Amino acid sequence: MPGDLLDRVVKIKRCAAVVKGGRRFSFAAMVVVGDGKGKVGWGYGKANEVPPSVSKAQKQASRSMVDVPLVQGTIPHQIWGHFGAAKVVLIPAGAGTGIIAGQAVRACCEACGVHDILTKSFGTNNPVTLVKATIDAMSKLRTREEVAALRGVELETAR
Repeated sequence: MPGDLLDRVVKIKRCAAVVKGGRRFSFAAMVVVGDGKGKVGWGYGKANEVPPSVSKAQKQASRSMVDVPLVQGTIPHQIWGHFGAAKVVLIPAGAGTGIIAGQAVRACCEACGVHDILTKSFGTNNPVTLVKATIDAMSKLRTREEVAALRGVELETAR
């Protein structure tokens, strides 16, 4: 993984398989990776030890990054994201607000480079599905210019 990426370990799960000699443990890690300038991705890695599972997740996350448009340290508009039972709403906030979010959604926002945002999650509180719902919402964001180009209209320059 290149050195310019920020990574946040969101969740480490331990799984036990009962075998003849006792319990055999394996680990699964959920990691969010971003460049702090509008790109973010998530990865999920499984291994018999924690460090290899984290590195697998980091590698997968760096491959699955999505672009997020940022406007003055926040997002351009309100958006909903869904994944399974998780629903997340992301609301743009004024400068100085900070990141008002739970642990999983906060990890996505920090890795992406968002400094001011309001969030609320509904449904499940599972960090894995919350991260996926958050990145679903971030992948749906569009700037005013992108929407205007898609619709074929011109923006007013003076407001």
